[in-house]
Amino acid sequence: MGVVSAIGVGIEETLSSLLTGETGVGKIKYLDTIHTDIPVGEVKMSNEEMAAKLGLDDTSMMTRNALIGIMALREAIDDAGLSQQMLPDIPLVSGTTVGGMDRREQHAPLINSLESAIFETHNSGDNTEMIADACGQFKSLITVSTACSSAANAIIMGANMLRSGLTEKVIVGGVECITKFHLNGFNTLMILDEKQCKPFDKERGGLNLGEGAAYMVLETASAAMARNKKPICKLSGYGNRCDAFHQTASSPDGEGAYLAMTEALESANLSAKDIDYINAHGTGTLNNDESETAAIKRVFGKEIPPMSSTKSFTGHTTSASGAIESVFCALALQHQFLPINLNWGKKMEDGITPVTDMKPNGAIKHILCNAFGFGGNDSALVFSSNE
Repeated sequence: MGVVSAIGVGIEETLSSLLTGETGVGKIKYLDTIHTDIPVGEVKMSNEEMAAKLGLDDTSMMTRNALIGIMALREAIDDAGLSQQMLPDIPLVSGTTVGGMDRREQHAPLINSLESAIFETHNSGDNTEMIADACGQFKSLITVSTACSSAANAIIMGANMLRSGLTEKVIVGGVECITKFHLNGFNTLMILDEKQCKPFDKERGGLNLGEGAAYMVLETASAAMARNKKPICKLSGYGNRCDAFHQTASSPDGEGAYLAMTEALESANLSAKDIDYINAHGTGTLNNDESETAAIKRVFGKEIPPMSSTKSFTGHTTSASGAIESVFCALALQHQFLPINLNWGKKMEDGITPVTDMKPNGAIKHILCNAFGFGGNDSALVFSSNE
């Protein structure tokens, strides 16, 4: 796996930040915007710095989305021990929604004098191609765009490709960068917190936007054994449902979330009591946290396992969040710790007290990871220990 976000470039930096409780949310530095007072979770590198790190010379047509994605994908390929000769047999499934909006914003005032090529970079699929071209030749490229559940759905699509026998290995994940369109859009919805977000807190004021990317190499057990590779963990179940309650809001009773979590548990052949930790979607908005709380209570009843939102570390990385937080779950299984919920202080009315101590009471064997998108497109993943 490979990951890039506000709390680090790469697995090592990311793990260190999670274990020390260091948030990456802070003052805007890289986005050219007048809203410098709005806290965000930016990747702590400029486009030029990322290009230099990646050894890319001509990035005139490259988006920030692509640069972030390339860093994460290259790490995943290396971490899995995949050679360039192996990649043509491996599909890449990547989730994103904003795509190359950052380039479009820079050049929109010059639309009549620019060649159309710059505008082709706006397409989400074009960003997947940019990322792939810088990393190798793949069997096929698929782009998934379902708002904030995009990367989680990319993981589900990859898993279904394995189960159907289309491939023995697949690389899955997602990427999203912060843009003016992104920031202004959420600001217009009046769901951005003016301070660092505090999911599931009674006094929460909204979300912080974030950016980043993560990719995971999924393969069948037989394929891993054939190349003598011990998996980090197992994707044991997943579910996707859509309640179509509202264009942006979650349903009050969390119907879509409830159905997705229930389906994920059923596909993993697990019961609610088997889950040792929930990585909640937990955006910090009034609506999401109430809706998700209701859904979790419907699934788990009174015996709710430890739960937290890691968006207090990274901000809400929207389309990439399902993949980034899946990596966090894999790290939690691998290193046996509970990612804490930063900034929490007061329990919501009828709420759930999130994790504030990373030490688990017992072994962590099964983790549920939620990712919910606009329009009620809700996904849930179950990751299990390899032991």
